[in-house]
Amino acid sequence: MAYKIIVKKKFTAKLIKLLFYLEAEWGKTVANRFENKVERRLDNLSKHPFIGAESAYFKNVRSILITKHNRLYYRIKETTIEVINMYDTRMNPKKNPYKKK
Repeated sequence: MAYKIIVKKKFTAKLIKLLFYLEAEWGKTVANRFENKVERRLDNLSKHPFIGAESAYFKNVRSILITKHNRLYYRIKETTIEVINMYDTRMNPKKNPYKKK
């Protein structure tokens, strides 16, 4: 059974901002490739919701890598997956609320 994906506003806002940046700096092809990677990860996540690593700070939050520079955070609620946020893996880990302080 595939889980339903619900995308939160914070994730959507970060994704749009990142796509605009990628297109401005690297071109439309790179932005489209990244968008396709996100779609594939979400599709895979709906089929296999427990593949993500559990957060050390929040018990119900999990994460998966989109690329080596971006990590997607989500939580599972019954038959739905809430995509909460996305963070750049190169940033200061203390700024990431899903990592152990």
